[in-house]
Amino acid sequence: MEVLETTIPDVKLFRPKVFGDERGFFMESYNRNTLKILCGLDVEFVQDNHSRSTKNVLRGLHYQTEQAQGKLVRVISGVVFDVAVDLRQSSATFGQWSGSVLSGQNHHQYYVPPGFAHGFVVLSESADFLYKTTDYYAPEYEQCIRWDDPDIGIEWPFEGEPSLSEKDQAGVSFREAVYYD
Repeated sequence: MEVLETTIPDVKLFRPKVFGDERGFFMESYNRNTLKILCGLDVEFVQDNHSRSTKNVLRGLHYQTEQAQGKLVRVISGVVFDVAVDLRQSSATFGQWSGSVLSGQNHHQYYVPPGFAHGFVVLSESADFLYKTTDYYAPEYEQCIRWDDPDIGIEWPFEGEPSLSEKDQAGVSFREAVYYD
């Protein structure tokens, strides 16, 4: 596995080794020891999630004020643009975002640490999105920041308007958001 640079050092982008031939491919999608050796990432994942979304569906920017979740995300079919926004007030990158294209073909994985809002938009006709979390989903602590907040200024790579859930339509501005210490 190779660690690729992102615009925020705590957000990690991984490119696993993929072994393929005309029959298909094999890759190790997660190995705790490898991540610890490569970048000092030693976390325990407690929950796996799978979502399927259609083109222009935008999910996020989500986070939990308690039980903050680190997420290791990947796409097994389709293409998404995945985003992490630093909400840690003590961080040098507070309020900044990092984004990466994840696809079933590039096999890249994105690690979004606790203390970040997370979201993605589907660029293909559909996408299957998998993620591991370091803490359990706790809807009573869930927050949502507007995907198009001008203070964050995410450069989403799609045209037109995204398809949003009611929760995402009701997202607050970055200035109104609850931050981490």
